[in-house]
Amino acid sequence: MNPKKIVLAYSGGLDTSIILKWLQETYDAEVVAYIADVGQGEETAPAIEKAKATGASQVVVKDLREEFTRDFVFGALRANAIYEGSYLLGTSVARPIIAKGQIEVLRETGADTVSHGATGKGNDQVRFELTCLAMEPGVKIIAPWRDPNWKLNTREKMMDFAAEHGIPVPVTKKKPYSMDRNLLHISYEGGVLEDPWNEPDEDMFQLSVSPEKAPDTPEYVEIDFEQGTPVAVNGKRLAPHDLLAELNTIGGRHGVGRVDIVENRFVGMKSRGVYETPGGTILYVAHRGVESITMDREVMLERDRMSPKIAQLIYNGFWYAPEMELLKAFVDKSQETVTGTARVKLFKGSATLAGRKAERTLYDPKISTFEEDEGAYDQTDATGFIRLNALRLRVRNKAGFFQQP
Repeated sequence: MNPKKIVLAYSGGLDTSIILKWLQETYDAEVVAYIADVGQGEETAPAIEKAKATGASQVVVKDLREEFTRDFVFGALRANAIYEGSYLLGTSVARPIIAKGQIEVLRETGADTVSHGATGKGNDQVRFELTCLAMEPGVKIIAPWRDPNWKLNTREKMMDFAAEHGIPVPVTKKKPYSMDRNLLHISYEGGVLEDPWNEPDEDMFQLSVSPEKAPDTPEYVEIDFEQGTPVAVNGKRLAPHDLLAELNTIGGRHGVGRVDIVENRFVGMKSRGVYETPGGTILYVAHRGVESITMDREVMLERDRMSPKIAQLIYNGFWYAPEMELLKAFVDKSQETVTGTARVKLFKGSATLAGRKAERTLYDPKISTFEEDEGAYDQTDATGFIRLNALRLRVRNKAGFFQQP
C-alpha cells in the first residue's frame, strides 16, 4: 500500500495522537486530521491545535451534533435498543456517523485512504470499516493496530512514543483509562478496570456526581415526545442536541446513568466497561412511559422482539446494512402514535417514572377502573374468553399429556 493522502479519524486521544505522527513516519504520506464533533465539548478545540502541531497537513472539523442526536441517538431510543440489558450504545451509535463523515472528507480532499485508532481487539474497527466500505467499496484502509509495521502494542509504549515526539496526551501511567465522549455518554476502559473485581475510582467520572453525594431532595423532569422523538424538557422545546445536553446536566447532578458491565464484544471476547449516560437514561425511562399509554399491545410486542436485534446490529456496526433499514422502517411506523409527556423522578442515582399522559391515549379509566364503570366493560364476557383459552389445556389433560405438579 502506497497512500498519498490519508484521512485519519482524529480525536486527540492517546491512540490517534500517536497514530497521526506514526502514519507520517511509516508511509511518508500527507495526513488530514478529521475531527467529528459529536458533542465531546471542550475536547474539540485542543484537538485541532494538537493535530496542527503534530504535523497534520489539514484539519477538517464536521459539526455532527444535530444529526447525531436526531437520527442516531433518537433512532436507537425509538427502537428501545439496549445491548445486553444495560448498555445504551453510546460509543456504538456514534461510530457510523463519524465514519460517514470521514468518507465525505475523503471525497472533499481528494484523499485515497482512511485510517482510525481502533485496536484489533475491539468493536470500533468493525464499526468504522463496515460503514466506510458500505459507502466507498474500494476505499483503502490503514488500521495501525493490525499493521505489521506497528510496534506500539501497549499503552505504556504509546505514552513513551508520545514523550519522545513531544506529543501531549490525555492519559498518564497512573490513570491509563481509554475514554470516549460524545453527547450521549462517556465510556471508560482499561487500567484498573481490566480487573472486573475492582470498583471504579470516583474521581474518574466526569458527567455525574456520586449518587451518595447527590441532593437529598428528588427532582422531577418532564419530557414531551412527538411520534417517539423527544422534543421538549419541562415544557421548553429544544433542538435535539440541546435537549440531550440539558438532560445530561439535570441527570448528572443526581448521579443518574452510571453503568458498570462486562459485555460481549463482536470479535468474541468479554470486555469490562464503565459508562456515564445521564440524559440517555432519563430518555429511555420517559419514552417507555409514553409508549405504555399510546402503543398498541401487539405492536409493542413485535417492536420489543426486534429491540435486542437492533441493539446487536448497532453494537456490531451494521447501521447501514439492509436488515437495519428494514427494522428502522418498522420502528418508525410503530412510533406514529407515541406522542405524549412523561414525568421522571430523579433521586440518588435513580430515574423512575412518576407519571405519563397523552391526548390520544389508549388508557381508558372507565374500562380499567375498580369502581363503577358505567357499562364500559361487561365482566361476564371474560367467562367465555377464559373457557376458550383453556380449551386446548383441557383437551391436553384429557389426552393424558398433562403432568400434575
